[in-house]
Amino acid sequence: MSFCKHCIQGVRHEGEPQGKLETIGGVDCYVATPAVDYPKDKVVLFLPDVFGIELINAKLLADDFATNGFKVVAIDYLNGDALPGDAMNSPTFDFMGWLGKHGAEQTRPALDKVIAALKEQGVTKFGSTSYCFGGRYTFDLAFENIIQCAVVSHPSFLKIPADLETYFAKAKAPLLINSCETDMMFPLEAQAKADEIFGDGKFAAGYKREYFPGCTHGFAVRGDMSLPLVKAGKEGSFKASVEFFLEHL
Repeated sequence: MSFCKHCIQGVRHEGEPQGKLETIGGVDCYVATPAVDYPKDKVVLFLPDVFGIELINAKLLADDFATNGFKVVAIDYLNGDALPGDAMNSPTFDFMGWLGKHGAEQTRPALDKVIAALKEQGVTKFGSTSYCFGGRYTFDLAFENIIQCAVVSHPSFLKIPADLETYFAKAKAPLLINSCETDMMFPLEAQAKADEIFGDGKFAAGYKREYFPGCTHGFAVRGDMSLPLVKAGKEGSFKASVEFFLEHL
């Protein structure tokens, strides 16, 4: 990799996506490719939150990882049924009903198809950067040792401490957790438990947790950039993720 932590390009908060939509293994994906030479055997899987790969913020994040030298494949494992950007603002929207139609049976197959197709193209090393909903799958892929480097930002649907203990026992992928001050899905207690299990060098593969005060769940993708601490959190979590991939992938 030709990039180093001192020449990392920062995350953008607005702009036009530079990647392109491709079908990989029969699954819609947003693909961001570095403009410079890059290792063709490595791909970072971008596992989005419930707003999917259509979200402009997700596309820009994928592009910015590519700017730092990583080919990125953002996967539509929501099968074209991501939440509209304003869905959570509607008092009538049935989120639990939507979630019931997007369980592992509906969403995991797309992920497996893309990974299989990328392997056929010669990819042998996978990183995973995931947000909210996607955090569950980064853990699952790590359990199965499909990925070689794991980054989760404000992960959801993890069973604490069981999933942390399973990761420690089964996974070989170095783990970075981008956490924040206010997060019902991965609260301070879960963060402390992760440090207890993985910290102080106990997880030989490598472990790091970043903590961003003044931020809430979703900050790494959809934070309010008018708030200085949230802006710092989004920028800081992106920088930490790039540095982690540079070191471990």
